[in-house]
Amino acid sequence: MFGRRKKSGSAGDAADAAGEVEQVVDERDARHSDQTAESAGKGTPRRANLPPAPRPDGPWDVSEVSRPGEGRVDLGGLFVPGVEGMELRVEVAGDAIVAATVVLRDSAVQLQAFAAPKKEGIWGEVREEIASGITQQGGIIDEVEGPLGWELRAQVPVQLPDGTGGVQLVRFVGVDGPRWFLRGVISGQGAVQPAAAGLLEQIFKDTVVVRGDGPMAPRDPIVLKLPDDAQMVPESVQQDEQESSRFSGGMGQLQRGPEITEVR
Repeated sequence: MFGRRKKSGSAGDAADAAGEVEQVVDERDARHSDQTAESAGKGTPRRANLPPAPRPDGPWDVSEVSRPGEGRVDLGGLFVPGVEGMELRVEVAGDAIVAATVVLRDSAVQLQAFAAPKKEGIWGEVREEIASGITQQGGIIDEVEGPLGWELRAQVPVQLPDGTGGVQLVRFVGVDGPRWFLRGVISGQGAVQPAAAGLLEQIFKDTVVVRGDGPMAPRDPIVLKLPDDAQMVPESVQQDEQESSRFSGGMGQLQRGPEITEVR
């Protein structure tokens, strides 16, 4: 099942946490260039952008997979593994599809790929920016080495439907590849219970990135497309379904927010 959302739209289940946190990240990233120049002038140390580490278990570059479309959904810039019972949503910024979210029951993983320098990874730097943006909003960040490498586990302040404050748990994972960077945002039970996260982590690792050979500035999003045989679900129907599941537990209890904003 496919759902298509604009950046300014709303969502109602496990995929919402990605949007709640992305608002914070976007505010931070809008000032990234100026802050980098200012830090350099003051001699402020920054995390070194190391060469991309080996990826023996994925995610994969399209050049490393003989048949990327086998068992995966072709989204152009990404081949996303297909899993029984999953809902796949694409998220739109302007006229471009820039991210995909796989929803499995009460968990979700949002996938977004970006261009990166040829000889440097950017995940270390991006982690710093995400962590700084969330802590500035009153959240709590732990940087840990997890099953997918270094990741951020965030406790993000959110407003609950009754107007009271709450905390949303979200995992940010990332992998540097050859001239690309793949970021995942795991939310719902997958961010809380390791047993619920295993399949989402496998989806992330088995994703194939298609950067293309054209010139792209670092951090430009790799644009996606709809599959040829996609069956779209009207947004109004999705919202009705989401309202009916609001009291079923998990992520549906949180206030809906925008699905995606770009990281630049």
